[in-house]
Amino acid sequence: MLKFYYSGAPNPTKVALMLEETGLPYEPIPVDTRKGEQHKPEFLSVNPNAKVPAIVDGDAVVFDSSAILLYLGEKTGKFMPAKTDKARGELLSWMMFVASGVGPYSGQSVHFRVYAPEKNEYAINRYAFEAQRHFGIINERLGKNKYMLGDTYTIVDMNVWGWSRLIPNVLGEKGWDKFPNLKRLTDEINARPAAAKAVALKDQHKFKTEMDDEAKHAMFPHLKVKVA
Repeated sequence: MLKFYYSGAPNPTKVALMLEETGLPYEPIPVDTRKGEQHKPEFLSVNPNAKVPAIVDGDAVVFDSSAILLYLGEKTGKFMPAKTDKARGELLSWMMFVASGVGPYSGQSVHFRVYAPEKNEYAINRYAFEAQRHFGIINERLGKNKYMLGDTYTIVDMNVWGWSRLIPNVLGEKGWDKFPNLKRLTDEINARPAAAKAVALKDQHKFKTEMDDEAKHAMFPHLKVKVA
């Protein structure tokens, strides 16, 4: 059975959505990042980058949420676009757009707004601006298409949803105001039974919620290591 290493963060949740949508049997294995479990040897043997999610499928090991979505899509043949060069180009482009842009800028926006020990106005504005810019590109795309790749719900929509559902956390209370098309897609996916199961997966395990010194050092190791 496929092993799924997860937490309640955006990237694992989008993988949980795909697993629930496809109906693939899987064993959920919680990784409590605030306790530092991502740094333990048993997990590093799966993902040397010490980040969730990761999956083990027989002798295949896959980490990074976008890579996992692509792997599962190709494995099952589900939630993938037509097998044409045009569709393949769009699929890869938008998957990498989320992986290299939406995820990192959204995550850093939350970090500097909420967790940074010192409020750096430049950093806060920089990452919020880039997160907003990336979501704006997606919103424009969804003004022309029902889904990211046209008329069919695919892994690209799941990839976007992982972060878009948390736009208020990324951009503040009024974060949705500029993205009505993205809000439409996010609400539609939220209403899917698989999404409800994916979001509820974290409730199967009692994850640490306190952001104490243990959690900060586990999640933000740069706080105790100075880079020359």
